[in-house]
Amino acid sequence: MYSSYSRFVPLVVTVGQVVIFPYYIIWLKQVSLTFTLFAWFFAAFSFAAAFGYQLFQSKKDQKSSSIVFIYAGMGIVYLFSSRIHHTSDNLPYIVLLLQVCLGLLQGYFRAWHTMQEGYHVHAVHHYLIVGFAMIGFSFVKVISPSVFIALFGIILCVCGCIEWFVKRKYHTVV
Repeated sequence: MYSSYSRFVPLVVTVGQVVIFPYYIIWLKQVSLTFTLFAWFFAAFSFAAAFGYQLFQSKKDQKSSSIVFIYAGMGIVYLFSSRIHHTSDNLPYIVLLLQVCLGLLQGYFRAWHTMQEGYHVHAVHHYLIVGFAMIGFSFVKVISPSVFIALFGIILCVCGCIEWFVKRKYHTVV
């Protein structure tokens, strides 16, 4: 039996991923030197997400998902990407690594989330919350997409901590 916090963490993560997506795209376009490079970064993300999804699906024991580390990993990637502000010769390699890591983690999370009991309820709530959140964000003056990316990274790390504490409380395998 999980607490109500643990039940709603996947909803927070999925809503956050969609809400942060436009800001992340703006950031990715800013750090990409050309549109071609931007497209390749996006392709790397997509291929890594497909691999992450397949990685979870091929697990024998899908109950021990290590989802705590997935939340924390996504949070760290978002926090790290929000700190990149200047261009350098190594920037494309760093961004490619971030894209692959984020894609792998998001694909794994998506596969895990579809196996959860509340997934179908979350799907309906997800669309409603995203709609209201995007309307709300349309009234916020954004100084930099990095602010929202960093905020979402922090939220993901907090979600990982909540999940870790809940699992420890109920003595389940992390």
